[in-house]
Amino acid sequence: MKILYNFAVYFASILLPIIALFNKKIKLFVDGRKQTFSKITALKNDEVIWFHAASLGEFEQARPVIEDLKSSFTNYKILVTFFSPSGYEIRKNYQLADVICYLPLDSKSNAQQFIGSLQIKFAIFIKYEFWPNFLYELKRKEIPTLLVSGIFRENQLFFKSYGNFMRNSLKAFHHFFLQDESSKKLLESIDYHNNTVVGDTRFDRVSKILHQNNSLDFISEFKNNQYTIVAGSTWKEDEEFLVKYINNVSSNDEKFIIAPHNINTEAILKFKKSILKKSVLFSEKEGKILSDYQVLIVDTIGILTKIYAAADVAYVGGGLKTGLHNILEPATFGIPVVIGNTYQKFKEAVDLVRLNGCISISNQSEFSAIFTKLKQDENFRFATGNVNKNYIQEHLGATQKIMNYLKTRL
Repeated sequence: MKILYNFAVYFASILLPIIALFNKKIKLFVDGRKQTFSKITALKNDEVIWFHAASLGEFEQARPVIEDLKSSFTNYKILVTFFSPSGYEIRKNYQLADVICYLPLDSKSNAQQFIGSLQIKFAIFIKYEFWPNFLYELKRKEIPTLLVSGIFRENQLFFKSYGNFMRNSLKAFHHFFLQDESSKKLLESIDYHNNTVVGDTRFDRVSKILHQNNSLDFISEFKNNQYTIVAGSTWKEDEEFLVKYINNVSSNDEKFIIAPHNINTEAILKFKKSILKKSVLFSEKEGKILSDYQVLIVDTIGILTKIYAAADVAYVGGGLKTGLHNILEPATFGIPVVIGNTYQKFKEAVDLVRLNGCISISNQSEFSAIFTKLKQDENFRFATGNVNKNYIQEHLGATQKIMNYLKTRL
């Protein structure tokens, strides 16, 4: 298995640059990694705490721990690595990290060069990032390694009869901080007992959102104190439902703010053209009387969290096909959240659907029916939103438990 894995990594290192000639995202993936080793030279004389996150969602799980470490231990430098361009491109200027770069492909030589170039005090992997060669090298160098907000599922290779290679890579972890009891039971079934169920650090992260300034003047002007639906991180499948619902709304007292996942100019203009109501793009808002419009399409990134603060109801995209986006950000504002029907890999979505704070839809009829009910039935809307607010408050505290562990070892 190890030989096959290393061959696959080697093959990927040859194939990906070819694919990059035709694929913009893969080009970012390949070109970004060319800068990694030069970037980390800035840390060669420093003690480093290294965080690795697959993408943006996992970074948000790392963020509360980074913030607490940065305020408590100023003598350490923070290194953040990403696997995916969608995480790196959005957070490459994150101010609390001293260096942000891509994780090199998981070859033995890359792992040895990367880890050998740094004085790593702690390596902290997020959720389910397991790269065997990097983990083996961390183990070989006896570098303390943690998993934060970890989650395991029965179908993972660790729990298969032929998964010994991956099971052994888990020996690198000094401690697993897990999200749930089922992950604990799975780990202990393969004799890894160095674990604690602390929950998900994202709850601590989104709770802090309530204490920041979430006002945006242009959003206030557009909303104009009217009932507003915010649809965040939408994909084509989500937008088809939204367009049909919006175009059939008979009154002008229901506003829509839509932040598509894909902000490609051509796609945005095509989307706008499909909407029959008076609509405006974020990029063309200057000089417009925004309160005159019924639909605002946000063709930029980085402000969705603050936009959710203006919502009466939120729709979070990705759950119809591509992978559900973050539902905790809108939920923390105590509003109902509507999602697609593919959410089973997200514990918070499973929980909130069961608790009736999050509502899952699978077709246009269900989509239109629930948004009609949420607008017309204020008591139902408030009760649904309160479920989400209370759920988040009940799940705070994971970051402090992780910090208690770190503080005794730094």
